[in-house]
Amino acid sequence: MDNAKKVILNIMYTQNVLQDHFNELIKPYDLSGEQYNVLRILRGQKGNPANMCVIQERMLAKTSNTTRLVDKLLLKDYVTRNVCPDNRRKIEVLITQKGLDVLKELDPKIDAHEREFAANISPEELELLNQLLEKYRTQ
Repeated sequence: MDNAKKVILNIMYTQNVLQDHFNELIKPYDLSGEQYNVLRILRGQKGNPANMCVIQERMLAKTSNTTRLVDKLLLKDYVTRNVCPDNRRKIEVLITQKGLDVLKELDPKIDAHEREFAANISPEELELLNQLLEKYRTQ
């Protein structure tokens, strides 16, 4: 097998391993990876609402159905959704205290998860890996 093919398979396999471990972490919270991503985006707004377009732009998986994700978070009381007073076609989404609390509880677990995967490579290797992956993606 040539190295070009091997790299792609390696990246895909690594993604699956990371995803499986991550999903185990968030499973007890009844969250999907995409829902978690939406909550992180909203927390990053620092108390300001985000409209659906902003959330969609910042999503890791661009194919996600943002409306459906927000609807599911709404049912769990992790977000609120309001029609923008200035533009009735615009929907504004805001993270609730309950949503912030679940992220606060998950933060140390996610940090440990990230450190665990990085544990057997040096800081220099991590930096090089990041540089190579960014270079690899940029065509």
